[in-house]
Amino acid sequence: MSSERSSLITARPPGLVDVLDRILDKGLVIAGDIKVSLANVELLTLQIRLLVCSIDKAEQIGLNWWRYDTNLTRRAERAEVENAELRVRLEELEREVKRLDASSTRATTTKTTVTQRRASAGATKKSRRP
Repeated sequence: MSSERSSLITARPPGLVDVLDRILDKGLVIAGDIKVSLANVELLTLQIRLLVCSIDKAEQIGLNWWRYDTNLTRRAERAEVENAELRVRLEELEREVKRLDASSTRATTTKTTVTQRRASAGATKKSRRP
Protein backbone atom coordinates (compact mmCIF):
# COMPACT_ATOMS: atom_id res chain seq x y z
CA MET A 1 0.00 0.00 0.00
CA SER A 2 1.19 3.44 -0.81
CA SER A 3 1.72 5.98 1.92
CA GLU A 4 -0.90 8.21 0.32
CA ARG A 5 -3.55 5.55 0.57
CA SER A 6 -2.60 4.59 4.12
CA SER A 7 -2.91 8.22 5.22
CA LEU A 8 -6.45 8.33 3.74
CA ILE A 9 -7.39 5.18 5.61
CA THR A 10 -5.99 6.38 8.93
CA ALA A 11 -7.38 9.90 8.55
CA ARG A 12 -10.70 10.20 10.24
CA PRO A 13 -13.48 12.53 9.27
CA PRO A 14 -13.61 15.82 11.15
CA GLY A 15 -15.54 15.66 14.39
CA LEU A 16 -18.26 18.00 15.57
CA VAL A 17 -15.76 20.18 17.39
CA ASP A 18 -13.70 20.65 14.23
CA VAL A 19 -16.79 21.54 12.20
CA LEU A 20 -18.00 24.03 14.81
CA ASP A 21 -14.55 25.57 15.05
CA ARG A 22 -14.45 26.07 11.30
CA ILE A 23 -17.98 27.48 11.18
CA LEU A 24 -17.37 29.91 14.02
CA ASP A 25 -14.04 31.00 12.54
CA LYS A 26 -15.23 31.53 8.98
CA GLY A 27 -18.97 32.02 9.54
CA LEU A 28 -21.99 30.34 8.03
CA VAL A 29 -24.94 32.06 6.38
CA ILE A 30 -28.24 30.34 5.76
CA ALA A 31 -30.91 32.22 3.83
CA GLY A 32 -34.29 31.13 2.65
CA ASP A 33 -37.80 32.23 1.83
CA ILE A 34 -41.01 30.38 2.55
CA LYS A 35 -44.09 31.45 0.65
CA VAL A 36 -47.59 30.15 1.27
CA SER A 37 -50.02 30.68 -1.60
CA LEU A 38 -53.56 29.62 -2.31
CA ALA A 39 -54.91 29.85 -5.88
CA ASN A 40 -51.93 32.01 -6.91
CA VAL A 41 -52.64 34.45 -4.07
CA GLU A 42 -49.70 34.86 -1.76
CA LEU A 43 -50.96 34.58 1.81
CA LEU A 44 -47.75 34.51 3.79
CA THR A 45 -44.05 35.10 3.19
CA LEU A 46 -41.38 34.25 5.72
CA GLN A 47 -37.85 35.44 5.05
CA ILE A 48 -35.31 33.57 7.12
CA ARG A 49 -31.75 34.79 7.46
CA LEU A 50 -29.33 33.07 9.82
CA LEU A 51 -25.71 33.93 10.46
CA VAL A 52 -23.64 31.64 12.63
CA CYS A 53 -20.19 32.89 13.59
CA SER A 54 -18.08 33.81 16.59
CA ILE A 55 -18.42 37.17 18.31
CA ASP A 56 -14.96 38.15 17.08
CA LYS A 57 -15.90 37.39 13.49
CA ALA A 58 -19.22 39.24 13.85
CA GLU A 59 -17.41 42.33 15.12
CA GLN A 60 -14.95 42.10 12.21
CA ILE A 61 -17.82 42.27 9.73
CA GLY A 62 -19.58 45.07 11.62
CA LEU A 63 -22.27 43.20 13.53
CA ASN A 64 -22.42 44.22 17.18
CA TRP A 65 -26.13 44.72 17.90
CA TRP A 66 -25.83 42.90 21.24
CA ARG A 67 -23.85 45.82 22.64
CA TYR A 68 -26.81 48.16 22.23
CA ASP A 69 -29.72 45.78 22.85
CA THR A 70 -31.36 46.92 26.08
CA ASN A 71 -32.49 43.38 26.83
CA LEU A 72 -28.90 42.17 26.89
CA THR A 73 -27.10 44.99 28.69
CA ARG A 74 -27.16 46.61 32.10
CA ARG A 75 -28.93 49.54 30.50
CA ALA A 76 -32.05 47.39 30.54
CA GLU A 77 -32.04 47.38 34.34
CA ARG A 78 -31.69 51.17 34.43
CA ALA A 79 -34.43 51.51 31.84
CA GLU A 80 -36.76 49.33 33.92
CA VAL A 81 -36.09 51.43 37.04
CA GLU A 82 -36.63 54.64 35.09
CA ASN A 83 -39.81 53.20 33.59
CA ALA A 84 -41.17 52.36 37.06
CA GLU A 85 -40.33 55.88 38.30
CA LEU A 86 -42.05 57.44 35.30
CA ARG A 87 -45.16 55.35 35.90
CA VAL A 88 -45.33 56.54 39.52
CA ARG A 89 -44.94 60.17 38.39
CA LEU A 90 -47.62 59.69 35.75
CA GLU A 91 -50.05 58.30 38.33
CA GLU A 92 -49.35 61.27 40.62
CA LEU A 93 -49.93 63.72 37.78
CA GLU A 94 -53.19 62.01 36.81
CA ARG A 95 -54.40 62.22 40.45
CA GLU A 96 -53.46 65.92 40.51
CA VAL A 97 -55.34 66.58 37.26
CA LYS A 98 -58.43 64.82 38.65
CA ARG A 99 -58.17 66.83 41.89
CA LEU A 100 -57.83 70.10 39.99
CA ASP A 101 -60.70 69.16 37.69
CA ALA A 102 -62.91 68.34 40.67
CA SER A 103 -62.07 71.62 42.44
CA SER A 104 -62.64 73.53 39.19
CA THR A 105 -66.04 71.87 38.81
CA ARG A 106 -66.94 72.79 42.41
CA ALA A 107 -65.84 76.39 41.84
CA THR A 108 -67.90 76.62 38.64
CA THR A 109 -70.92 75.16 40.44
CA THR A 110 -70.48 77.63 43.30
CA LYS A 111 -70.19 80.60 40.90
CA THR A 112 -73.29 79.43 39.01
CA THR A 113 -75.24 79.11 42.27
CA VAL A 114 -74.14 82.58 43.45
CA THR A 115 -75.02 84.09 40.05
CA GLN A 116 -78.43 82.40 40.08
CA ARG A 117 -79.12 83.65 43.63
CA ARG A 118 -78.14 87.20 42.67
CA ALA A 119 -80.30 87.05 39.57
CA SER A 120 -83.30 85.77 41.51
CA ALA A 121 -82.73 88.38 44.25
CA GLY A 122 -82.62 91.12 41.60
CA ALA A 123 -85.82 89.79 39.99
CA THR A 124 -87.52 89.76 43.39
CA LYS A 125 -86.53 93.41 44.05
CA LYS A 126 -87.83 94.49 40.64
CA SER A 127 -91.15 92.72 41.17
CA ARG A 128 -91.60 94.41 44.61
CA ARG A 129 -91.22 97.93 43.19
CA PRO A 130 -94.49 99.79 42.53
